Amino acid sequence: MARPTPYYPLFERLFRHSVAVDLGTANTLIYTDAGGIVLNQPSVVCFQKEPAAGPKRVAAVGTEARQLLGRAPCNLEAVRPMRHGVIANFSAAEHMIRQFVDMAHPRQLFSRRAAFTLCVPEGATRVERRAIREAAEAAGAWKVSLIGESLASALGAGLPVLEATGSMVVDIGGGTTEVGVVALGGTAYSGSIRVGGDNFDAAIVSYVRNLYGVLLGEQTAEHVKKNIGTAMRDVPVEHMNAIGRSVDDGLPRTVQLSNHDIAEAIEGPLNQVIGAVRRGLETAPAELVTDIADNGIVLTGGGALLGNLERRLSNELGLAVRVADEPLTCAVRGAGLAVAAGLIDEAGYA
Repeated sequence: MARPTPYYPLFERLFRHSVAVDLGTANTLIYTDAGGIVLNQPSVVCFQKEPAAGPKRVAAVGTEARQLLGRAPCNLEAVRPMRHGVIANFSAAEHMIRQFVDMAHPRQLFSRRAAFTLCVPEGATRVERRAIREAAEAAGAWKVSLIGESLASALGAGLPVLEATGSMVVDIGGGTTEVGVVALGGTAYSGSIRVGGDNFDAAIVSYVRNLYGVLLGEQTAEHVKKNIGTAMRDVPVEHMNAIGRSVDDGLPRTVQLSNHDIAEAIEGPLNQVIGAVRRGLETAPAELVTDIADNGIVLTGGGALLGNLERRLSNELGLAVRVADEPLTCAVRGAGLAVAAGLIDEAGYA
């Protein structure tokens, strides 16, 4: 006698929904098959310092916590639990993921426990991958799958990942740059360097300190990069003022910076990114490189928004380069699409 088809009540069907998470160094994004992108927040968590040893209490996460970086009073501690795309502080990452899932899915509408697909850097070690799995499980996931950033970004950028044609994607995040060549639903070449937007910010801080004797905060450096940052110097000059602390007397001081200053400041980490892309072209299978020569390179991630970056790469490599539509969300959207396309195997890898 055939076994009757089991009946799942509403909460069980919701329980079975899949959730894609891009747990980035700078930002965390969550995508669901039912609601699209439901969360985009800075990867920061702030804890209330307790006088006695005991469980940490979360005071703020995301945007609210990020505003406390470098400004938190003595009773609060703001933490960035991710570094170079992997977990640097396990406890903080667990708390942050739990809070973000609660923010994305109110308990009365969606069970917090769900199947998670998380984006990971191609260069993450086995230990780092296990830490990401365990943090997601501790935050309530009943199943955790991992997908490489390159494949996820290519899917999210709309590249023909399932076809025999080779496509190259360069995902520049806060802590890593991923270079991948994808074809036939898999990655034919993957390279990862631990250089990203945070390194650009640090280079700006170092440059301004050495040249002007002024120490900028990390958020100020990022603000300058986003407003006048450029990868090339042969562009019209733009200026903006930035306030920092004088290294000589510790007093506030305003400096006027130009986009040419920023181009010079970030030349070091930018050359590392260009070198990673060049290595990808030199190492990838020859037939796929021919496809890339025809179709060009696609940039994703927050770092893709750096001014004139596609032109700089195109000049350096002699290939067409373009920025994907909505580059910040390509990886998380691609992770969600990978589940729907059946690219995640039984072991939970893509």
